[in-house]
Amino acid sequence: MKDMRKTDIMPLMHTLDTDLLRTFLAIADAGSISAGADRIGRSQSAASLQVKRLEAIIGKPVFDRHGHGVTLSPVGERLDPVARRSVALLDTALDDIRADDLAGDIRLGIPDGHAHSVLADIIAEFSRRHPLVEIKVHCASGAGFAGAVADGALDLALYDAETVRPGLDILFEEPTHWAVSRAIAVHQRDPLPVALFDQECWWREAALDALHRMDRAYRIVYSSESVAGVTAAIEAGIAIGMLGRSSIGKTVRVLDPADGFETMPASKLVLDRRRGGGLVVDAMTESIRRAFRGATAPPATAE
Repeated sequence: MKDMRKTDIMPLMHTLDTDLLRTFLAIADAGSISAGADRIGRSQSAASLQVKRLEAIIGKPVFDRHGHGVTLSPVGERLDPVARRSVALLDTALDDIRADDLAGDIRLGIPDGHAHSVLADIIAEFSRRHPLVEIKVHCASGAGFAGAVADGALDLALYDAETVRPGLDILFEEPTHWAVSRAIAVHQRDPLPVALFDQECWWREAALDALHRMDRAYRIVYSSESVAGVTAAIEAGIAIGMLGRSSIGKTVRVLDPADGFETMPASKLVLDRRRGGGLVVDAMTESIRRAFRGATAPPATAE
């Protein structure tokens, strides 16, 4: 019989496991160990230890450390796509195994500003777990979602709110700001050209109230029910407007008190559900809550 020396079994001990890969991906996406640890519900010290274990197995650093967080090292860049494929494959396999016999349908309201973000992943994950459930998605501005849930027209809905009534789940809170094109200083014009969301929208009322408090002469030059529409007007230099922080890209900048604009209220993404929704609604509610635990700000929308 072959003599089993220590060197023969060492390769078996130095294998990658998905727990290490998930920690690696969470930190890579978040840009820091502390933020990555929050995403997966671990302490910073536990996440740091897992990174050290991963780097010990590979034999090279997977992150470059700097004062503001971490970035992928050359080895980390090679590992990243492999880790994502491996984790996704295992998750899909587990979902297939766990797929249950829950059946029925669910009517879900999604604001158009979120339709292509994390909520697309929620729907995909839910469909894998519960393949017999039909998901009926209503994608709109979100302004009428609260009433639709109360009337029973929707089983579940997500929408942004300034104030939150009892019974709603707050999934995420995001600052809002006045924003202007970096190329055209339209905020210096008099009267001030403004892009606003449509009538049934608390963002619109918040913007108009702020303009009145600032005693600024203004004219509404553009209205839209979508974040994309208001953002396009701001980027084009047609007007200033109110946006969620995550919608402010490189072509626009925040207008702050130094520019003569006051701080705006935060927007809260909430989950509203119909009373007595049943097991299907319970399952979708948990999928949505799970997806938003530790999430970074999703693209904003307005109600």
